[in-house]
Amino acid sequence: MNRESIRQIFSSPPTLETERLTLRKIRRSDANDMFEYSKDPEVTRYLLWEPHPDKRYTSAYLADVMKRYRDGKFYDWGVILREEDKMIGTCGFTRFSPDDDSAECGYVLNRAYWGMGIACEALFAVMNFGFTTLSLHRIECRYMIENERSRRVTEKVGMTYEGTLRDAVRVGDRYRTVGVASMLAREFFEKRGYIPKFQR
Repeated sequence: MNRESIRQIFSSPPTLETERLTLRKIRRSDANDMFEYSKDPEVTRYLLWEPHPDKRYTSAYLADVMKRYRDGKFYDWGVILREEDKMIGTCGFTRFSPDDDSAECGYVLNRAYWGMGIACEALFAVMNFGFTTLSLHRIECRYMIENERSRRVTEKVGMTYEGTLRDAVRVGDRYRTVGVASMLAREFFEKRGYIPKFQR
């Protein structure tokens, strides 16, 4: 895997399908759905960005996302709940380390859909793409240590908790400790015969 192949793939990311979800390229027309969850302080509580103040901010953000897609420098999918044809969050890669064949994943979900296994289902699809299509060796997730929901997501997809990075990120005027969990390709393929069901 190299930066050019990553750029080519993500300039027009393929659509991924799961039992309940479609993961597709984010669109400008997703502004209303994105603003619905991005304005929620509870959703952004453990993230590195502040709630969107208004729909114009969300629209401007999406305009930037479109440019980054064209440049092959944006690695998120919109998470679409098929039964409602609604974008309820995003999931994808936050960074790649091509020299190490590794990547970090992230996800955010509308609070109305928490507790339904959707984040797990989306993350597992992205991990599957990373290990099978991108031939990654390692995928990790990082989360603020207080975020128990995110920790449980990593456990349910089979990641191994590795430890904490003390005061690793500064958010506003506070330093936050970060938890790290990961999965290696060989572990993923050992479990490939078992595709977990992420039910409500």
